[in-house]
Amino acid sequence: MVRAVVDTNVLVSALTHNGKSRRLVLKLLEAHTVILSSRMLAELTDVLSRGKFTVSDSQVGRFVSSLVNACKIVPDVSRFKIVLEDPDDDVVLDVAYSGKADFIVTGDKHLLSLGRFKKARIVTVNQMLEALE
Repeated sequence: MVRAVVDTNVLVSALTHNGKSRRLVLKLLEAHTVILSSRMLAELTDVLSRGKFTVSDSQVGRFVSSLVNACKIVPDVSRFKIVLEDPDDDVVLDVAYSGKADFIVTGDKHLLSLGRFKKARIVTVNQMLEALE
């Protein structure tokens, strides 16, 4: 069983597009452990409430509720200051460390450039789908 942190950008894509991100998130939720934090869920809610996405507040609420029920939620603890270009990305690294993640799935170039953080491999959606097959 894989333990994976799924970054906000992948979760946004999973809700707003019927593509690889959605397929990956569903696959992870069905057979693996997705690790998130309340801060990541708050960021997800904030991003999805912006006018550029065509999702209703009730869709966002249902999506976040389903994630809360299906995922392992770890405490928000700021331990690391790794991504100097975008310190908000450190939240993902903190969650991966706290949740003992095997993978971090993201589209964020700052995180992807790290390649690995502690024991977690940092991968794209495509790479994670390949690893699960």
